[in-house]
Amino acid sequence: MHAIRQVVYQQAHDHKRLVGLYRRLCRPFGLEWAQFLKRWGGFQAIGEHCAINMNVTITDPAYVKLGNNVHLSGCTLFGHDGSVNMVNQAFGLNLDHVGKIDIRDNVFIGHQAIVLPGVTIGPNAIVAANSVVTRDVPPNTVVGGVPAKVLCTLSEWIARTQKANTDMPWAEEFAKRQHVLEPESSALRAARLQAFFGEGAHHAH
Repeated sequence: MHAIRQVVYQQAHDHKRLVGLYRRLCRPFGLEWAQFLKRWGGFQAIGEHCAINMNVTITDPAYVKLGNNVHLSGCTLFGHDGSVNMVNQAFGLNLDHVGKIDIRDNVFIGHQAIVLPGVTIGPNAIVAANSVVTRDVPPNTVVGGVPAKVLCTLSEWIARTQKANTDMPWAEEFAKRQHVLEPESSALRAARLQAFFGEGAHHAH
């Protein structure tokens, strides 16, 4: 099976062939899928160390520019407003409503967030899950809500999260990770489950 996956991977990444099979069989994680999209996705630009989940929807990649270390988690990026098509048909008009989406370095966009055309996000910003971004997101901010508004600075968010991390029951096990994106180890999962559910808690198979 490993050999089959390797062949399918190479066909997809090198030739843009068997892409559907690649998605189903290999289930590429965010970093790998971003590398595929960087070559074949038709984006204006994608920087380095980006992660794009496969459930991200991007309607107009040609109008989208991603900086370095951009992480997209199940969000939707709209490069156009489709309502003008209905209005044009109804009233004999010829209106257009498209815009760029410029996501700068070090940005995370949460699950089911929606980004509308004509906005710039970051650098150094977080968009909370289920938010709707209708205007530019300032640098060094965390935004959320409908429409998205500034909740705090990224520096404040980092300080709060660092404080919370020192108090985690699994902090010692977590500190053993060798890389920021290293998968959860069995020992770390066990420590978390014990903290959440008590002694004897185990992962359901």
